[in-house]
Amino acid sequence: MQHISIQRRKIMNIIDEYISFIKVTKNLSNNTLAAYYLDLKQFMLFEPNILAPDICSYLGYLTDKLKLKDTSIRRKIITLNNFYDYLITQKQITTSPFDNLKIKFKKESKLPKTLSVTEVKKLLNCFETDISHLSLFKKLQFIRDAALIDLLVSTGIRIAEASAIKFDDIITQERTILIHGKGRKQRLIYISSPITWQRISILLKLQKSQKQTIYLFTNRYNAQLSPQSIEKIYEKYAKLANINAKSTPHYLRHTFATNLLSNGADLRSVQELLGHASVSTTQIYTEVSSQRKKQVLRKYNYRNKL
Repeated sequence: MQHISIQRRKIMNIIDEYISFIKVTKNLSNNTLAAYYLDLKQFMLFEPNILAPDICSYLGYLTDKLKLKDTSIRRKIITLNNFYDYLITQKQITTSPFDNLKIKFKKESKLPKTLSVTEVKKLLNCFETDISHLSLFKKLQFIRDAALIDLLVSTGIRIAEASAIKFDDIITQERTILIHGKGRKQRLIYISSPITWQRISILLKLQKSQKQTIYLFTNRYNAQLSPQSIEKIYEKYAKLANINAKSTPHYLRHTFATNLLSNGADLRSVQELLGHASVSTTQIYTEVSSQRKKQVLRKYNYRNKL
């Protein structure tokens, strides 16, 4: 028992060293590093002999016991594969358990889910209301929520990116915001909507006047608003607006991209606005745009009725 405990501590140390290694060499975000760490820790709990593992049994565990989707299993397997490549370079092992293992996954080609323009209008209309009767706290909360939802609609940024916006990231003279994206990549976004910019400006002024935070979006304790809290805020207003109950804030990102392409924006510009590393990721939105055009033609083309 003591031997297993010592071996487990040794493996945990190796995992910690690996995470530190990829943090430096691959410049990954903290969220990605945390996901990799949890994947490796989960595997270690399943397979005590991590230096000579049974990958097939682990695959069966992920599929049959945990009933994970192929996308989740694929990510975990890629994490493990990279980890064992690292162990070889560190001379901890001589061969990888993946060397003669062929794993096939089904290719999922799900189209991004979007909201209709009508649904987005209904969502934004939630903020066209009189708030004079509300308490000061409720007013501040409403102003924050209005700026947050409008920003997601107007720019298509990720909720984690919205959560991370600091005062110093906002360039008021240029109406631009510096966004800290995936893989520590940065990009500037321009706020083209006057209403969106007005809402952000009002919130920024209020937040700065309190002098208790450096973040644009905060919770009741003036701490950075988490992505999970943003999801709950969206859920609240989606319910109030009576729009797609299954929708998430990420639908706004998909809707933003799809409508840009539908209205004639070029693929490369949309890629840069979304902060995609590869244009192939952006390309899926062209299919959504094409599908929507087909639906419009089927429904409204007068020739169909002649």
